[in-house]
Amino acid sequence: MRQTLHIVKVGGQVIDDTERRDAFLKGFAGLEGRKVLVHGGGKLATRLAGDLGIPQRMVDGRRITDIDTLRVVTMVYAGEVNKTLVAALQALGCPSLGLCGADGDIIRAHRRRHPTLDYGYVGDVDEVDGEMVARLLETGLSIVVAPITHDGMGQLLNTNADTIAQEVAKAMSKTHETTLLYCFEKPGVLLDAEDDGSVIPRIGPTLLKRLKEERRIFAGMIPKLDNAMAALQAGVHKVVIGQAEDWDGMVSGNKGTLVSSTDE
Repeated sequence: MRQTLHIVKVGGQVIDDTERRDAFLKGFAGLEGRKVLVHGGGKLATRLAGDLGIPQRMVDGRRITDIDTLRVVTMVYAGEVNKTLVAALQALGCPSLGLCGADGDIIRAHRRRHPTLDYGYVGDVDEVDGEMVARLLETGLSIVVAPITHDGMGQLLNTNADTIAQEVAKAMSKTHETTLLYCFEKPGVLLDAEDDGSVIPRIGPTLLKRLKEERRIFAGMIPKLDNAMAALQAGVHKVVIGQAEDWDGMVSGNKGTLVSSTDE
């Protein structure tokens, strides 16, 4: 029988709010079985860059990463945020190991190629070493992954945390029954971004296509949904998008938005 595994991605807005972060981590610590936490931290990186006088540029929600910005996001993501989360989980009785994609060579990537735009040191994932992640999980530790990868030739790369969660889930689904949870500040995918009561309980491919065509889901949610569909098509057991504090509902599938690879 295959081991169950939860891959949980938590957004930067939750991390930035101490009360919400602590509630989220309490839920994560109490989640039974093997688990991996993938985190962001974009607001903290933007704040530090501003303090250091390093201009920031975003395109479609993605950070253009020059060499100075790469230093900032490495310090924030793989340093302050990652180790703060690990320390908090230890205090909650959840033995944890914090790392980034370069550690143990677990996530290799290449610099993003684009016909007209230079994203700088932004990485797109090539490979996740699922066997290495599995060996670490077998020790009884929970793994906390910062969204920094490497290219195998000594270069660190800033990589989208939603994508890392999807790629880790895909790799681990070969050996585990894997559930992917995208946790953020909203209760699910909303028909109206201003109305938390407009949660869409279930999204299949046809509905997703129609919502995109009708521009009825806000732009920041589209990459999450695309990642969710890609994960399901690669063998991930279940994907749920929902509110970080609503653990029981998300794990059971009774809260948030269940993403499905079929329209049934």
